[in-house]
Amino acid sequence: MSDVHLDARRGAWRAALACMVCLAVAMGLGRFAFTPALPLMLHEGKLNLQGAGLLASLNYLGYFVGALSAAAIHAAPPRMVRIGLVATAALLVGMGLTAHFLAWGVMRTVAGVASAWAFVFSSGWGLRRLAETGKPELTGFIYAGPGIGILVAGLVGGLAGTWGANAAWLVYGGLAAVCSAAVWRIFDDPHPPLAPLADGRATPAPKALASAASDARWLIALYGLAGFGYIITATFLPVIARQALPGSAWPDLFWPMFGLAVIVGAIAGARVPARWDNRLLLAAGYGMQALGVLLSVVWPSVVGFALGSLLLGLPFTAITMFAMRDARRLRGNNASGLIGLSTASYGVGQILGPLFAAPLAQRTGNFSVPLLVAASVLAFGGLMFVWVWRRRALEMRNFSANVL
Repeated sequence: MSDVHLDARRGAWRAALACMVCLAVAMGLGRFAFTPALPLMLHEGKLNLQGAGLLASLNYLGYFVGALSAAAIHAAPPRMVRIGLVATAALLVGMGLTAHFLAWGVMRTVAGVASAWAFVFSSGWGLRRLAETGKPELTGFIYAGPGIGILVAGLVGGLAGTWGANAAWLVYGGLAAVCSAAVWRIFDDPHPPLAPLADGRATPAPKALASAASDARWLIALYGLAGFGYIITATFLPVIARQALPGSAWPDLFWPMFGLAVIVGAIAGARVPARWDNRLLLAAGYGMQALGVLLSVVWPSVVGFALGSLLLGLPFTAITMFAMRDARRLRGNNASGLIGLSTASYGVGQILGPLFAAPLAQRTGNFSVPLLVAASVLAFGGLMFVWVWRRRALEMRNFSANVL
């Protein structure tokens, strides 16, 4: 292997691992540490379910605002990544230093903005570096980052039962600061961009069909259903499990299981051949998540929750990768607008999920109805992707027959 290729390989791995750590901090800790911390906050009387749902939705609202604002920010990616990392660590620590609900609301909202900036700018920087070094197959390691953060957050949350919620938030903030420091200088990589190494693959061109516009609208609408469908379980999983398994030690382990599944699914999803149809892959991911959500209702046991956590986590970031890949199928190198609208739709689904689920669970005493609705929404979204794929396949077949 030549020195140029060896440098390219090292640069690709440095970029992938730096972005992986960044997403572990911004997403796994900045956004989803709230999930394992929530049972402690409820137990200590700091919060009720309705307040928890509001805080969760405020964080998702912040993420939505951050994702949209990122398109209008023209600062250098390393600078925005660092702002996102510093803000995430500081806000996690802040959650442990106060018990004022209004302050928590502000911090969770700003944390959502910071995590979105870190996600958008680190992803863009990392994917560009992987393209420059000819190692796009490392994408899966970047998107394994949220799973690593979720896994760590879940393990800390389980151990924090004897420390209390405040201590858990301080530990989360400390971990975020240490991890951020570890990758701080990598985002200022002094090496100049390298020409892509030949890998025999071409950038897919958008389909020159009138149906592409319709497919884009379907992608935007159906991707939003995924945001609603998974977020109820992703926000309240330990609480739901504790209600079903009172006194058991298992509920503290289901969130780390979810994180582990996210890691495996991200790496595996990045290796799915480009020729496989994105809509069918999305349908399979939605179906898997629907089954995972449903299991917590129809089989509220240790095995049911464990399988449900794995089925919900495996396609978590893979769904995002397949949706973004489909946007590039439809719009090619001009896919940024479609990606932005799809992400916004997903964000709206995430905001609505806790606002719908928490008050209903507060009144009924359990999450059965919200979870059944979420599973139905995911199943419907998966079936609609199959319908869109089948309709387009029939159109293509008829078009080919007419031409011949």
